[in-house]
Order: sequence, then C-alpha cells, then structure tokens
Amino acid sequence: MTPEPVDLGGPSVPGPLLGGAKLVVIAGPCVLEDEESAVVLAIDLATRLASRPVRLVFKASFDKANRTSRHSFRGPGFEAGLRMLGAVRRESGLPVLTDIHQPEQAEEAAAVVDVLQVPAFLCRQTDLLEAAGRTGKPVNIKKAQFLAPEDMRHVIAKVERAGNRRILLTERGTCFGYNNLVADMRSLCVMRASGYPVIFDATHSVQRPGAADGASGGDAQWAPALARAAVAVGCDAVFIETYPAPERALSDGANAIPLRKMRGLWRTLRSINDVVA
Repeated sequence: MTPEPVDLGGPSVPGPLLGGAKLVVIAGPCVLEDEESAVVLAIDLATRLASRPVRLVFKASFDKANRTSRHSFRGPGFEAGLRMLGAVRRESGLPVLTDIHQPEQAEEAAAVVDVLQVPAFLCRQTDLLEAAGRTGKPVNIKKAQFLAPEDMRHVIAKVERAGNRRILLTERGTCFGYNNLVADMRSLCVMRASGYPVIFDATHSVQRPGAADGASGGDAQWAPALARAAVAVGCDAVFIETYPAPERALSDGANAIPLRKMRGLWRTLRSINDVVA
C-alpha cells in the first residue's frame, strides 16, 4: 500500500513530504548538549545534504529519560531544550523533530517543533499517544524493541482516536538476546501496509543496550549497510544520529555516524531510492 504523504513542516518552516517518492533524512544528535553546537550542526547538515526541495528534518532530544544509568547525561531539560530547538529551527530553516515523555509536554512542545516523537519504550502509553495526537502535529511513533510490527495497529488506533492521521512509524530494531538488537526488514513492509509512512532508524538499530557498563554500546560501522537495505526495501525516511566527533558525544556516540560521512551516505541512499521508488 502506498502511504498518504505527511507534510513534516509548518507554516513558517516548510518541510518535506514523507510518504512520497522522495527519500527524507531525519538527522541530528541523540541529545542536545548546548544551543551553539546544535545550531552549527543543523546548518552543517543542511549544507552537506543540500537538495531542493529540502528533504531533511533535524532531530534532537531535550531529555533522555531512559538512560541506562542515573549518572548518564540526560540533556538540558524541557524548557531549555525547547528554547534550543526553537533557535535551531529559526537559524537553520529546517523542520525540527523531538520526543516527548509525558502527556503534559505535548502541547507546549508542539508550539515549537514540527514533529512530535513517541519513544520506543513508551509507544503503548495511551495517554501520551492521545496527547500527541490532539496537537494535530505529525506524530512519529517508534516501534518498541519488544513489539511485533503487526501489533502497531493498536498503537496507531490510539493516535487516530485523538483525531490525528498524520502518523509516522519507525523501526528501530528488535530485542535479540542480551544487549543486542536485530533489524528485520519485513517490519517496514508490515507497518507500511497500515497506510502510513515508515522510517528506518539506522543508528539505534545497531545499538547494544546496556552493553557498555552502565551505558549503551553500539556497532556504528553497520549502520550504513542497514540504511541501504532499508531504502532498497522501500522505507520513506532514514533516521540517523550524527555528531562531528561521535567519540566525544554525551549520549549514544557508539552508534552514531560521523558528520563527515553523511554526504556520501546520503548520495548512496538517494541513488538507491531513485531506483526503487
């Protein structure tokens, strides 16, 4: 089934259509560290992946509430994080995506960003899904690592119940033994049959949850290969976390792609998409 395209932008920052023939890239750091670095990274990404119409959405979290250890860096928090994301949106001209963790965050976040994301571990939280849906903004729902793709229909129904059909579905790997994930490309086909666009999260799919002694590890070298496979299968967007120097990142650097490699990867993914779209 061909999904109905979803506009990922807003009135002041036009965004790409997700669900059409053109591939979209959702990219940025796992978590905001400071405003300056976020703005610089967004502008750098827009330059490296430049194409018209723009098919890039900037992604960053204001809080990583599910860190392995309570000692891990979580981010600047809700209010400071939204200020930073607003600055990124203004300075870069890119639509912005961020995740929310509590129903009461939905409306305020929706006033700043273009896409609300429901994290994988929270994708069955009814109140959160309905609150995100009520904002009218596109809602990207990450499929939990423990959930079958067929069961996402129940998750979808919760957002639809709130009167919102601007829904995006993301595959981010499935639990496969301890501290490991496996990416099942069939999941993209199953979820796309729901009629909604699907996204492949290339960097979280190579994460090794809790494998780094109080933090998550990762196998970043496999992320490009999985991204290529997902585009060949027919996903509508690829989700990639990136940093100028992943080894210095305060969150999820082990599975992030270095910024210097993003242009080459984007060209490869775009070429594959041109063949299969």
